[in-house]
Order: sequence, then structure tokens, then C-alpha cells
Amino acid sequence: MKHPNEPASVFKYQQILADLTAGIASGQWAPGQKLPSEAMLVKRYATSRITVGRALRELQQQGMIERVAGSGSFVRGERPAAQLVFGLLIPDLGETEIFEPICRGIANAPQARGHALLWGHAGTPGSLKQQQAIQLCRQYIERQVNGIFFAPLEFEENAREVNRRILGQLREARIPVVLLDRRPSDTPEPGRPDLVGINNHQAGYIATEHLIRQGCRKIGFMAYHGAAPTINARFAGYRDALRDNGLQDALAAVEGHPDAAREPLDAYVCINDRLAGELMRAFLSRKLRIPEDIRIVGIDDVSYASLLPVPLTTVRQPCRAIGEAALTAMLERIERPYMPARDILLDGELIVRESSGVAR
Repeated sequence: MKHPNEPASVFKYQQILADLTAGIASGQWAPGQKLPSEAMLVKRYATSRITVGRALRELQQQGMIERVAGSGSFVRGERPAAQLVFGLLIPDLGETEIFEPICRGIANAPQARGHALLWGHAGTPGSLKQQQAIQLCRQYIERQVNGIFFAPLEFEENAREVNRRILGQLREARIPVVLLDRRPSDTPEPGRPDLVGINNHQAGYIATEHLIRQGCRKIGFMAYHGAAPTINARFAGYRDALRDNGLQDALAAVEGHPDAAREPLDAYVCINDRLAGELMRAFLSRKLRIPEDIRIVGIDDVSYASLLPVPLTTVRQPCRAIGEAALTAMLERIERPYMPARDILLDGELIVRESSGVAR
């Protein structure tokens, strides 16, 4: 038995479907743009939410829109075509070893075939590096690249403001961004990009846990002065490993120059391999033996980690996999620009060398 109002409902459903289809086809709503809400459509067509929902479900089944719970309905983006051009905006390229293999991972990823990658970087220290990063951002915008892989400035003066300025300009130009290695801050900002990098919490955790398994009970954490998202996450992993092993009272964070590390500790987890190398040199100059007197673990596994006076135990960054994941994230972001921001974090691998000693 038909409901008395069914003919009118069917007509309304078809009218809504036809109007929205025509609007999408004509460009009234561009790929990634949000359609009017269900409440607005109900009011516009003087019909029920059930009827509006039926039209939207039909559009979704046809692949024309994507319905995101709690956000609304969005026009699906076109699938990426061949010959997309992506820019690399990495001020530390050439200074921090992890970025070159990450970029090679992007360039050599299976999905990279047919696309172009522009290798731009600031390449100079200090304020000049920041100016060049802003200039390179403008050049990418003028060239109308299809997306940018951006590694935010971290320790430079005014880094937060420069990062904010760059991201603001790219957002205004509607150029998709995938962050590499880190976010510019721990503060959740509206419209933030996707992030692809190492799982810094896991890196700090397994580095600390390894030392605990070697019998260490007084383990320090050596980091550069000043907070940064990567440092905070690695410190959180260090802290949680101590807590999970009943050593929560043994926290010993040391900031600044390795010469400040004078406490009688068993071992140190360092924020990266460079600082670990500096700490190793400081201890050796004091005639301390590594690992007999003190043990050291770094994070990153840069090329010289195994060539230090005492080969360094460290957590290896999965650089190639990070690059491949970054390209996948970029292509997905272009196709579905309305998706919520994602943190895609890959676990590191503990590489055991002499600096952490053998099990006691």
C-alpha cells in the first residue's frame, strides 16, 4: 500500500537529485566544496529530511559526493591525472640527513610515475634561510604546483611565525600540503595539513626500554634547549618507558650543551644522533668509558652513527617508507580535500651497536 504523500516525495527526491547533479556538473560546487546542509535543503525544497537524505545517498552511490559524519556532504575531487607537479619546501635539506632519503622515497614511490618533483630548499643558515623559504613558497604558488611537501622550521628564531606565514599563503592559494617529520607546533590549528613522519613517542620509548633491559636504572634524556613537537613526543616516550618499568622517579631531563650532563647516571637517551655524538665526545674527553661507565642511545641512524669513536646504538628512521607514505597521503588529499587532518606515523627500528653495551 502506497503512502498518500509518496508521489510528492518521489518528485521532490528527483528534483533535489537533478538540481544537485546539475550544480556539481556546472561547477557551482567545486571538488572538495561542501554542499548545503541537510537542514538547508529541507527548508529550500519544503520537504522532509528523509527525502533529502535519499537524494544525497543517491549522489554518494554515484560517486559524486562523499558524506562525512559530523561534517556534511562534499563534492568528490577528480582523481589525480598524470603530470602533477609537487614542490619540496624543506629548509633543512642538506643539513639534516633524514630529509634526502625521505625525498628519494617520494620520487621513487610506485605512485610517483608520471608526476614531477621540484627539489627546492633554503640551503642557508639563520634569517636568510627563513627569507628563502618564504620566497620559495611564493615561487611555488606562482607556478601553481599541485601540492607541497613542507618540513617546518624548528629551532630558528621566529620559526613559528615563518611557518604560520608559509602555511597561511599555501592555504589561501588552495595548494594541498603534507608536512614531513613534524608539525610546526603542538597546538591544534584549524585547517591543519596531514603529517607523515616517524612515531617519535615509539622511538623514545624503545630507546629507553633497551637501556632498561641492559640493567640501567638512572637514565637521562638529553635534548636541545627549547620545546618542539618532536622533542616533546620523544621525551614522552622516554618518560612512559620509565613509568612502565617502575622507574618514574628516575626522570633526568637535561637541556642544552652536552657539557651540562654531569649527573652520575647510567645512560642517556639523546634526542638525535648528532647530540648523541656530541655527548659521546664530551664523555670521552673526561676519560669516561663508553659503554663501561655510561651508555648512550640516539635517534635517527644517520650515516655517521656507526662511524663514531664508539658505534652508536640508535633508532632508525624509516625514511624511504615515510617518503612513499607522504606521496600516498598527498594524492589522497588531492582526491579528497575535505578529509580530516591525519597524523601518519611510522615506527622506527632499534639498531643495537656498542654504545649501549651488552646485557649485564
